Amino acid sequence: MLRLIPAPLHRLGLKAAHGIRRRWWRIAKVQLQGSRVLAFDGHGQILLIRHSYGSGNWMLPGGGIGRREDPLAAGLRELAEETGLTLADPRCFAIEDEPLYGTTNRVHLFTGRAEGVLAIDGREIIDAAYFAPNALPADLSPALARGLPGWLGQAQ
Repeated sequence: MLRLIPAPLHRLGLKAAHGIRRRWWRIAKVQLQGSRVLAFDGHGQILLIRHSYGSGNWMLPGGGIGRREDPLAAGLRELAEETGLTLADPRCFAIEDEPLYGTTNRVHLFTGRAEGVLAIDGREIIDAAYFAPNALPADLSPALARGLPGWLGQAQ
């Protein structure tokens, strides 16, 4: 159904919804639960994405965990939704609490080998690419820039 909405209008709606969601998190101080995926290609490069809403910085694929959803299932679902990929040999390598818009987000971090053909929708995700760990883009999300050096050691 959402595919009937023109992509530019859909992206505008996502930006508006994200703004409302951020305000709600700040007011309600809800405990958020999320999953992120540190996916590697066959050459050891890291998959990063950019959303059409938010900061526009490069980040790991992932998102919120639904009520009664398993964190791994959420991470695999988000990876598939955002990139069209699956994850071979997934494993959790860390759980971290991070501040997010005035509340706390408990993030479950998974790693594995990305499989399939990278495909983004141009709506929620506007860019996705693999990067060598020593050649990452300058505009990483602050949380990723802080965490990635340690995560790389834990994930391998």
